[in-house]
Amino acid sequence: MTATLVQPDRRVGLHDIGRRLDRVPVGRVHRKVVVAIGLGLFFEVYEIFLSSTIATALKTQYGFGGTALQLLMASSFIGMFVGAAAFGRIADRIGRKKAFLVNLVWFSVWSIIGAFAPNPWMLVGARFMAGIGVGAEYPVADSYLSDVLPKADRGRLAAWTYTCSFVAVPVLGFLSLSLNGHSIFGFAGWRFLLVVGAIGALFVIALRRGLPESPRWLAGVGRMGEAEAAVRAFETGSAPAAENSVDDDDYEAEDVEEEPVARSTAIARLRLSPYRQRMTMLAFFHLFQPFGYYGFGTLAALVLVSRGYDVTSSLLFTAVSFIGYPLGSLASIPLLKRFERKYLIMATVAVMAICGVLFATVSAPAMIVVFGLLTTAASNVFSNIYHVYQAEIFPNDVRATAVGWTYSLSRLSSAALPFILIPVLNHYGAAAMFTVVLVALAAAVAVLIPFGPRTTGRSLDEINPT
Repeated sequence: MTATLVQPDRRVGLHDIGRRLDRVPVGRVHRKVVVAIGLGLFFEVYEIFLSSTIATALKTQYGFGGTALQLLMASSFIGMFVGAAAFGRIADRIGRKKAFLVNLVWFSVWSIIGAFAPNPWMLVGARFMAGIGVGAEYPVADSYLSDVLPKADRGRLAAWTYTCSFVAVPVLGFLSLSLNGHSIFGFAGWRFLLVVGAIGALFVIALRRGLPESPRWLAGVGRMGEAEAAVRAFETGSAPAAENSVDDDDYEAEDVEEEPVARSTAIARLRLSPYRQRMTMLAFFHLFQPFGYYGFGTLAALVLVSRGYDVTSSLLFTAVSFIGYPLGSLASIPLLKRFERKYLIMATVAVMAICGVLFATVSAPAMIVVFGLLTTAASNVFSNIYHVYQAEIFPNDVRATAVGWTYSLSRLSSAALPFILIPVLNHYGAAAMFTVVLVALAAAVAVLIPFGPRTTGRSLDEINPT
């Protein structure tokens, strides 16, 4: 006869799981997490920066412009807004691992449909739908990484994960350059790029199936047997032999009945101090930070075309500048270990603003490339830090929800960028466009100063005491 065990207090169990995860030395499972999550984010970044390539090709080769061009560039970002807002909450309900698999399958299917779109409007629709899957990737990834990585190495390992992802930017840049004006078996180069993204995402699904579920998430929903098995996977350096290596039926069934109440209470906590202030801070931050990050990445080629450079030269300058993304990501690894995240975000915003304006105003090709590379490098130090930071400042049971809801606003803001920045670029020039970017970045930093907590080297329980 199976003995009936008394369900331990869920919060005590969660604290114990957290302490054990923080004490675990970096091992094989941690490295597998870095690779699997990093490659998934690779295709998220690939999809985002593909907008510029597709827009440039359609504008120069097919005369696609005006509102139609703006809608094409905005469509995937609008989809990402929907995906980030919805999947963050879904990940807190069904688990990080299942959410990962669903969003990648969704993205792959709609990328293939977009590759074969017979007209621009179907392409816009497919880009929107693919964006839903892509939008879910960062909130869920940030939450999972924060859940499972030990506190002493959380920033460093997360930065390695993001570095894997940002290799996508120069890869895409040079692929776009090589395929510009060419076709493969009658298949336009930009369509081929969509297919590459879809096939790559399917490969990542196979990698992610072998990851353990977040032990913190499992403990938070009362599945203590599975949480114990998952945390042992990190402690021993090998994945659990089975998803349910300890039978959760041995625990009292009342836990299932309490779960909806616990979820409701958890969401209510986001309306209380300090999480209400943190939510407001991040919402405001994410409305303005895309002007600096995606404003450059998605419009750099169009900026150079507007300044009189031909498409090939513009794509070459942009591709070389994009090498700064993985370089900046690598640079963030020691910085995240040594310095407070909050102050690093402020410092990198200043560097982005200065170098972005210089990119838009210098005339020598070598200087364009230098300041483009410095802008992208600073952008990725900035990006890596705030992705680590935003997941650290919320409790486990609402982490993906809070990150998803606030981060989704960055996608909505990114969707608006073509309608704001392209008209400024066309009517007033590149310098004016980057001045708008500078003002937006200043607004993003202003809200971080009074409300952003310090997080470097602190445990998640210490950062989120209630």
